[in-house]
Amino acid sequence: MITLYLSRDAASLALGADRVAAALLRDAATHGLDIQLIRTGTRGAVWLEPLLEVATPRGRVGYGQLRLADVPSILDAITGDGAHALNIGPVEAHPWFANQTRLTFARCGVIDPVSVADYEAHGGLAGLRRALELGSAAIVEEVKTSGLRGRGGAGFPTGIKWNTVRGAAADQKYIVCNADEGDSGTFADRMLMEGDPLCLIEGMAIAGIAVGATKGYVYIRSEYPHAVATMRAAIVAARRAGLLGHDILGSGIAYDMDVRVGAGAYICGEETSLLDSLEGKRGMVRAKPPLPALAGLFGKPTVVNNVLSLASVPWILAHGGKAYADYGQGRSLGTLPVQLAGNVKRGGLIEVPFGLSLRRLIEDWGHGTATGRKFRAVQVGGPLGGYFPDRLLDTALDYEAMAAAGGLLGHGGVVVFDDNVDLLAQARFAFEFCATESCGKCTPCRVGAVRGMEVIDKIAAGRDTDRNFSLLDDLCETMTDGSLCAMGGLTPVPVQTALRNFPEDFDRAGRKLAAD
Repeated sequence: MITLYLSRDAASLALGADRVAAALLRDAATHGLDIQLIRTGTRGAVWLEPLLEVATPRGRVGYGQLRLADVPSILDAITGDGAHALNIGPVEAHPWFANQTRLTFARCGVIDPVSVADYEAHGGLAGLRRALELGSAAIVEEVKTSGLRGRGGAGFPTGIKWNTVRGAAADQKYIVCNADEGDSGTFADRMLMEGDPLCLIEGMAIAGIAVGATKGYVYIRSEYPHAVATMRAAIVAARRAGLLGHDILGSGIAYDMDVRVGAGAYICGEETSLLDSLEGKRGMVRAKPPLPALAGLFGKPTVVNNVLSLASVPWILAHGGKAYADYGQGRSLGTLPVQLAGNVKRGGLIEVPFGLSLRRLIEDWGHGTATGRKFRAVQVGGPLGGYFPDRLLDTALDYEAMAAAGGLLGHGGVVVFDDNVDLLAQARFAFEFCATESCGKCTPCRVGAVRGMEVIDKIAAGRDTDRNFSLLDDLCETMTDGSLCAMGGLTPVPVQTALRNFPEDFDRAGRKLAAD
């Protein structure tokens, strides 16, 4: 029997993976092949999907960018010497994969996502078993030693947050996973939940043991139906295997979890809005204090972490906090799953230690723009992230370096633009996005975003530009300092970086329209 692996990740499905899978199963018999087709997640090379992998004595050999019409010739290659125009050789030796440092995403695209046996055979559960041996206090110390920071955007030290919840006195505590991944150009959370959901389950169970929580929730945005289905199936499999429930792995410790689906509000990516939504309310930002670590879900101490933060924990516990901290630089330790998207030839997820430059990312992994036109700008950190020109491409991908350059790292989304982009239009879009997605609770965000669109429109029309540029500065300062949460507080970042780094787009718009 020949074992084949093909992704069922949402991106792969969009590129025809299900049709390819059906054709493989249908045509295998006519080629005299006895095959086992395992549906995995994606390894993250979206530009290569659908990527078919064939188990061979020398490892898995890949056939990339497979289309339905290629299936007969691929099956001929499998029964023959393997020669084919789409053959990329041993997958893990391909430079796009070989030059990464896969810690969190090591199993994505490799295993059956809902098989506990497959998960354990590839290193899973080692972290959970060690956590049960260490106990609460020692787990938190390992996470502190690792230097793990929130991967959702804020970058707050995970170990400190856990220690706060651990020390809080309460009859009930919760672990909440924020999987409301809404930033443009980001897909790491979805990719992990579809490709290695048991890693997230293990990380949440470790968090529960560390802080004394017995219940957890994964809050997933409704636009991710495949992730929802895979997470639910993985939770059922984990319960059957004794990884969840009243006696996890025979330890006598109770921890269980469920999936909750959001309604698609971007603001519910903010932790307190998410908690309101989990409680059945409209997602609205809460004032702090109290912090969710002390009074979170249903008023109880709650750990709220992003998918990638929690999914990093099993590796940290299995290998030690010091081993994780050996990657990265400065205060940005460990690895960063970067999502490369936009106008780029080779988009996908790249996991590397913190410190890689934007230039290396775009050139070495992205291979330049998809259009072949000249690069002009890159936005890092989602719709509230900054726009960087070529002269800033040597900026390192770490929290402090990005902040020093006037931007933010956010969730690790990197969106590339060629020289057709209009940065004034992009600045206006930032205000429009904020106006649409604001929860409406605070005036700087609710009103400021609408006024921002109006001011940008006046600048574009060349109307009283000096006064309107001054008004734009004042408006951005008010939103930054006065907004209740990052929704309004960070909206000025794309506006100001677009204006600072691409002033010609703003001047040109005014001159052109004034002359018409």
